Amino acid sequence: MDPRQTRGFRNRNPGNIDHHDGNRWQGLADPPIEPAPRGGGRPRFARFVSHEYGIRALAMLLTTYQDRHGLRTIRGIISRWAPGQENNTEAYIAAVARRMDRHPRQELDLHRYEDLRPLVEAIIQHELGGNPYDRATIDAGLRLAGVVPEGHAAVARTGTARAAAGTAAAGVGGVA
Repeated sequence: MDPRQTRGFRNRNPGNIDHHDGNRWQGLADPPIEPAPRGGGRPRFARFVSHEYGIRALAMLLTTYQDRHGLRTIRGIISRWAPGQENNTEAYIAAVARRMDRHPRQELDLHRYEDLRPLVEAIIQHELGGNPYDRATIDAGLRLAGVVPEGHAAVARTGTARAAAGTAAAGVGGVA
């Protein structure tokens, strides 16, 4: 199947993240949840305004698994991401490890682009049955999550950051 025909692609949610009212993701679409499926069932998955925001949510959720739950291996992360009651978790772990060319128990640091990017790509590949995104789209989503390649600075897009930059410029040149 063409990954551009999947629900995850249509929802701009390549990780197929469930919608929960308590999760106030940046970039949620309006309405924030997919329409009810044909043939019945309840709406389940979040919708985003762009693919980049869907990739950001995927990256943010993965870093939360590391920071809040201490999950630092493919096995630990995917066991939480795709629990056995609705997934073949072992097959998912094996597929991600193979795509990343890493042992399932090898430690990762998901604040490092070099670890997070291949994990995000492997999850997208598994969830959508292929990766429909170019490098720039994935990198833009990771940048929104604050993760960039080594040697590149992630710039916060806040008023405080802009004010600090203006203050620094004024201090150097005397004029902001």
